Amino acid sequence: MKLKAPLLATALLIAAIGSTAPLIARAHEAHGHYSAGKPGDPKKPARTVKVTMIEQGKKMLFEPATIEVRRGEQIRFVLTNDGIYDHEFILATRKENRKHAEQMKKFPEMEHDDPNAKRLSPFNTAEIIWKFTKRGEFEYACLIPGHLEAGMLGKVIVK
Repeated sequence: MKLKAPLLATALLIAAIGSTAPLIARAHEAHGHYSAGKPGDPKKPARTVKVTMIEQGKKMLFEPATIEVRRGEQIRFVLTNDGIYDHEFILATRKENRKHAEQMKKFPEMEHDDPNAKRLSPFNTAEIIWKFTKRGEFEYACLIPGHLEAGMLGKVIVK
């Protein structure tokens, strides 16, 4: 009789964990849509832009905070996390990033390794190659809960 309670508890835990998988998958469904352009071609020339992720006191920042590009230009973002926390770089519109930030609050374990998004652990580097096909103002942000609120966002102006 004592054995049934642990087995029931284990079964309930497995069912609960399994039931969150579809929710996390739905949270990632929008990742195939890219408002800021499209993934770049690594075989074609690209201007390199270095973006550093840092913490300064209670602030979390990207350096540089603003990047200007021409429509049609391909950029090779070299992302470096010089901070002591994990950080993300997610390129989208402001509205899309705010909507996704709400999803991240529900699923903070969500990690990004998409054509327009990377999550980096401390003292690591990654690259994103991106072609800006639309004029306008776009945003790169860290959507890990609390990081955006600490100031971790930047702007891309496409002329």
